[in-house]
Amino acid sequence: MSSLQEPSRKTAGPILTWHGAVQGARSALVLIPGLVVFAVAFGAAASAKGLSLLETVMMSAFVYAGVSQLVAIELWRPEWSWGAIAGLAVVTATVNARLVLQGASLQPWLAPYPKLVNALHLFFFTDANWLIGTRYHAEGGRDLGVLFGAGFIIWINWILATIPGYLLGSLVADPRRYGIDLVMPIFFASMLVPLWRGRSAAVPWIVAGIVALVTAKLVEGYAFIIVGALSGALVGAFRDDRA
Repeated sequence: MSSLQEPSRKTAGPILTWHGAVQGARSALVLIPGLVVFAVAFGAAASAKGLSLLETVMMSAFVYAGVSQLVAIELWRPEWSWGAIAGLAVVTATVNARLVLQGASLQPWLAPYPKLVNALHLFFFTDANWLIGTRYHAEGGRDLGVLFGAGFIIWINWILATIPGYLLGSLVADPRRYGIDLVMPIFFASMLVPLWRGRSAAVPWIVAGIVALVTAKLVEGYAFIIVGALSGALVGAFRDDRA
């Protein structure tokens, strides 16, 4: 990253600054309370499943998959077979499949940067910093530091909050009991508001939501994430093609 200059919205070339990283980190601060609770819940669940503190922290640091970590812990077994490992891999891959589409949407922004830089950004890539970066980019911002800063601050807090969760055991193992599971959806809904482009542009969102809800009712597991995302993407592509 380069100088601490104000992130430019007019420069055509790649921009990556410390100022942008700080801006991204600040944008993500509103997420931290809800994020901490989920990380604590993961730590508590990992403790209940018999993982060591080191194993739990390493999982948060290197797997860094949020909801997928909670799903994996829910399916965790004291003894493993190759079939059980394959099943866990399929489920977590299904949950994370949405990131393929999210990453593809950022490809035009990331393309001018070196592959090593992009690999670093993709390690810290989450739903939250994708949404922050998408909103920033839609408003004309081009400093990739915003994406990095948001992802990095979320990663640090996720790791740190895992530790007290593990030590507290099962005290807050179920965030739904306290209504904390609503924090993330509310955040995403509020961040999507500035991306509103009129009724016509909302059609893919509506289709994705309806298809996901129907799929969740009819099919067990996390297939609704992929089916809903693909449905919205196809409708959006068809709409853009006709336009």
